[in-house]
Amino acid sequence: MKRFVAILLLLTVAVSAFAVTPNNDRIFAAINDVNSPFYYPNLMLRYKEGRAMSEEEYHHLYYGYAFQPAYKPLEVNPAMTRVQEIMARLSLDTPSVHDIDELIAAGIAAMEYDPFSPTLLNILVYAYGASGDKVRELAYSEHLRGVLKCIEQSGDGLKEKSPMHIIMFSHGLDYLASRGIAYKKSSIISRTVEFVPFVVPQGKVKGYYFDYSRVYWNKPDNYTFQRERTWQFNNLKPREYK
Repeated sequence: MKRFVAILLLLTVAVSAFAVTPNNDRIFAAINDVNSPFYYPNLMLRYKEGRAMSEEEYHHLYYGYAFQPAYKPLEVNPAMTRVQEIMARLSLDTPSVHDIDELIAAGIAAMEYDPFSPTLLNILVYAYGASGDKVRELAYSEHLRGVLKCIEQSGDGLKEKSPMHIIMFSHGLDYLASRGIAYKKSSIISRTVEFVPFVVPQGKVKGYYFDYSRVYWNKPDNYTFQRERTWQFNNLKPREYK
């Protein structure tokens, strides 16, 4: 796997007026109310159109996705395999038009399974930038920033009782990668929380806690626990978590 040039911002932690642990009941009520500014079909339409969104809108969009029929976090994303294949072969500095077109098509298809994947958003920022489409490059960059900040604002991640909340296992690891934090294998702390230790402690912080409870809301009876592959931002090497 070739190195993936840092497309991004390493996300800076900023204090925000909107920082809240997701309340599932309130989110469910808001996204299903046709008169609500957070009515889900409208939010998703705006997201897909690449329109600007507020922090509260990203909050309802991201955590509200767990209530949608399309949310199947334990299913394999076949389009992601195609994305990985294309990323493995293309020349990042001088990609061909054909490869970029294929990468964009595969990335959009993969987002049907995981529309808020920081990895996919990151790749699409790169792909649209390489294609010269600055409008979509900016739109996906803003979506990436919005999703990462949404996760960041859901908890401080410093304790089991104040974890950051994620809707896919890979999102927590992508968040760490976006911050330039190298991490080690995670540990399951409880039925809802995992701890991801840092390779090098950040001051007194040795790692972050993530709430993954939504992933198992509709767990199939015959499901065997296995994490999907995820890539780091600055070095997209496939990693398996089993």
